Amino acid sequence: MAAEHIVKSYDEELKRLSNMIVEMGGLAESQLAGAIEAVAKRDSALAARIIEGDDKVDQLERDLDNLAVRLLALRQPMARDLREIVAALKIASDLERICDYAVNVAKRSIALAQSPPIQPVHALPRMAHFALLLVKDVIDAYVERDAEKAIMVWTRDEELDEMYSSLFREFLTYMMEDPRNIGVYTHILFMAKNIERIGDHATNIAENLYYLVHGTPLTQARPKGDKSSLEVVAVDRPSGQSAAR
Repeated sequence: MAAEHIVKSYDEELKRLSNMIVEMGGLAESQLAGAIEAVAKRDSALAARIIEGDDKVDQLERDLDNLAVRLLALRQPMARDLREIVAALKIASDLERICDYAVNVAKRSIALAQSPPIQPVHALPRMAHFALLLVKDVIDAYVERDAEKAIMVWTRDEELDEMYSSLFREFLTYMMEDPRNIGVYTHILFMAKNIERIGDHATNIAENLYYLVHGTPLTQARPKGDKSSLEVVAVDRPSGQSAAR
C-alpha cells in the first residue's frame, strides 16, 4: 500500500511538472500577443502591463526548477521519466527567454509610440503573429507529446528567418533614403530581431520534445533563412572620392 502511494505521488509530481510547462507556455503566448498589440495600437499602458507580467513568468520558472531538482534528487528517475524532467528544465528556460524577448518588444514599443507613426511598421506585427503561431503550435505539440507536430514547427522557423531578412533589407533601404528615421527604424529592427529569436527558442522546444518522445536527438541540420548577417550595405560616396584599397 505504501509503495502504491509513493508511485501515485510520483506520477502526480510529474504531471504537475508538465502542467507548469503548459502554464508557462500560455503566459509566453499571452505576453507575446500583448506585446504585438501594444506595437500595433501604440498602447504604452498595455506595454507596461506586459513588462510587469514578466515577474510571474520568472517565479514560475523558479518553482519548476525547484520541483525538477527535487524529483531528480529524491526519485532518481530513469528512461522516459528522466527525459520528462530534463526536457521540462530545458523547455522552461526557452519559454522564459521567449517572455524576455516579448518584454523587450514591449519596452521598445513605448519608445516607438513617442515618435510619429511610419507606414512600414505593419510588417512587424505580421512577423510577430507568425512567431506566436510557432509558439502556440509547439506548446500544443508538447501537450500531445506529438513529435511530428514539433518537427513541423522546427521546419517552419526558416520562414520566420526569411521574414526577418526581408524586413532587415527593407528597413535598411528606408534608413538610407531618409536618415531622419534611423532612430525609429533601429527600434523596429531590434524588435524584429527579438521576434526572430523567439522562433529560435520555439525550435529549441521542438528539438527537446522530439528527444523526449523518441529518446534520440534530432540530428538534421536546423534550416536557417536569416541572411541578414551577410547583407552588404552600399553607402554612396561623395563624387570624386575613390574606394579605399
